[in-house]
This record gives sequence, structure tokens and C-alpha cells, in this order.
Amino acid sequence: MDFAFLILRATTGSLVAGHGAQKLFGWFQGPGVQGTASMMESLSLRPGRAWALVAGASEFGGGVLTLLGFLNPVGPVGIVGAMGMATAKVHWGKPIWVTSGGAELPVTNTSVAAAIATAGPGKYSLDYVLHTQLPRWTVLPGLALAAGGIALGIWSSNRQQQATATSEQQQAAREALSM
Repeated sequence: MDFAFLILRATTGSLVAGHGAQKLFGWFQGPGVQGTASMMESLSLRPGRAWALVAGASEFGGGVLTLLGFLNPVGPVGIVGAMGMATAKVHWGKPIWVTSGGAELPVTNTSVAAAIATAGPGKYSLDYVLHTQLPRWTVLPGLALAAGGIALGIWSSNRQQQATATSEQQQAAREALSM
């Protein structure tokens, strides 16, 4: 069982950390903070730089902590938060499969991270080696915090989209009146 957790942690943690490194550092042909900020702005997540840093840190930090099996459940909860936001803002409303732009991959990452957060990292982990163990009950507040961050992002972007639509309608009305 512990070896199975190692496989899950190593695979999911390293891939999610790599995805975060694309956002933060431009590694692996990624967009870096500036490109990620532009993408966040296009999703009505403003300020884009702040959201890019949060997304990159959640993925990179959460991935590294998960890979190492250190301070569980902090890393997996970071992954859950990042993947939840990706599901809600990038993939929502599309067919589930990744080939159609759907949430297949973030939902899978969320499931693996939630399982690791609740079950623990196993004995092939830094937590085991260093005898660190955060209380199991920290999973629930951590997931609640992640859910709160996702809700804030959705609310914030919806509010921004409404403000933009209202501004565009007012501009169109002014132009119509000036003709």
C-alpha cells in the first residue's frame, strides 16, 4: 500500500509541480508569470498577476510537497484548490474529455490529491522519515479553504464580467445617442 502511495505521489506531484513551474518560471515551454497573468485576465480573474502567482504557487508548491510526502495534507490541498479553479474557470461547460477541452485531467488530479490528503503520504515519504504529522482533521479546514478560494475566484470573475458587460452596454448606448 505504501508503495502505491509513492507511485501516486510521485506521478501526480511531479506533473502538477511541472505545470506550476510553467506558470511561475516559464519552464517546460510554459508562459511564465506574464503569460499566465494574461490568461488569467482573459478569464476575468483580476489582477491577473496575483491570480497567476496563486495558481502557480498552488500547483508548484502543492506538487512538490505531494511528491515529497511532506507536511501532508498541505500539498494535496494545494493541488485540489488549483485543479478546482481550473475545472471551474477553464474547463466548465465543455464535454468531460480532455480532447474536447474538458476537465478530465484536473478532475483526476483532484481525486488523487484528495485521496492522498485523507489517507496520508505513506511510509515512503519525508513525513514518515522526519516523524512529522499534521493532524488528520486539518484536511477538512484545508479543503474548506481551497473551496473558499475557488468560490472567491468564481465570484470575482463573474463580477468582473458583469462590470465589463455593463460598461460595454453603456458605451453602446452613448454611441447610439450621439448618432
